[in-house]
Amino acid sequence: MSKFNDHLNYEEDFYATDRKSEKKLRKELSLKDRSKYKKTDQDKLAKKAPTENKDTSCVKGRVTSIIADAIYIETPQGSIICHLRGVLKKERSLQKNLIAVGDLVMIEITTPGYGVVNSIEPRYSILSRADNLRRNKEQIIAVNIDRLFIVVSVIAPTLKPSLIDRYIIAARQGNMEPIIVVNKIDLLKQKPASLDEPTYMTQLVLYEEFIDVYHDLDIPIVEVSTYTGEGLDHLRELMEHKASVFSGQSGVGKTSLVNMIFGTSLKTSDIVTKTHKGAHTTTIAQLLPLDEDSFCIDTPGIRSFGIWQVTQQDLDHYYKEFLPFKENCRYQNCAHINEPHCGVKDALDQGLISPMRYQSYHDLKTLPDDRWR
Repeated sequence: MSKFNDHLNYEEDFYATDRKSEKKLRKELSLKDRSKYKKTDQDKLAKKAPTENKDTSCVKGRVTSIIADAIYIETPQGSIICHLRGVLKKERSLQKNLIAVGDLVMIEITTPGYGVVNSIEPRYSILSRADNLRRNKEQIIAVNIDRLFIVVSVIAPTLKPSLIDRYIIAARQGNMEPIIVVNKIDLLKQKPASLDEPTYMTQLVLYEEFIDVYHDLDIPIVEVSTYTGEGLDHLRELMEHKASVFSGQSGVGKTSLVNMIFGTSLKTSDIVTKTHKGAHTTTIAQLLPLDEDSFCIDTPGIRSFGIWQVTQQDLDHYYKEFLPFKENCRYQNCAHINEPHCGVKDALDQGLISPMRYQSYHDLKTLPDDRWR
């Protein structure tokens, strides 16, 4: 495990500080990739593709991290640095990235420690979002995951139910079980000296409402603290014999949780005091093995999460508590925003629907399509 951790630390330092080495590595990999440019090689590879997986020179591995064009893959022969075969790069797709951390791949080892990815195995689950720059592209964050741990925090930074709902939708769309992990719970159980009483009480009331609402949605909630150690054993138990991914807002403490559970020393940072928001520390998604049959992927923090390929009409399916009241809407296609005689808004006014959940729904419903699709 220590050797593996050293390898991960090397990757992080490599990505963050050693730009010259990164460019050199990319150039070396590019020179090795003859099929990237030559059509004749692409045609040959295309003909070989149906039988390529049967080639005894190919080995199976799992992607552990991706830095620029360098794909780190763990195999029975150890960690191999690879690049994509040229014919794979030419595939037209709505996906921003063709390969992601967690992918199972067949690779051909070309020289000691280096290889080329010949094929990508079918995935059984995908965590993705709409690309921030080009909303018509899907950015794949991690694949082949059983459980998505949606890491949130209280006070620093505060809870964001709308963001949590987006992750829940993405998890269910991608065939994963969502679990909410509330970190820094110690800040609510005992008021920090630096926090004034009104702010503390506001956050406490918000959290109590959050617990009531989301327990009714049958989504597991785990309260943890890296400061006191509360809940960490339970969290570890939920990760055993599963493939997991930690994802959430910047600054909620994902990497600190990973360090506590795995005994690693991945870089962390403090909350920006002025804004009470998180600073990005983890810059790449990376896979960590927990034991022989379970692992976790730590992902970079995000400040926005655009939902991919979920239409506005689909939102009704994910807000099932609204369904009994839709029958009272005057219009069959009521959006429950500005329409008169809306059964859902009437239920909201009567306290039959949570204002927290309705606000989350409203935020998604009123955003332009290119902001969240």
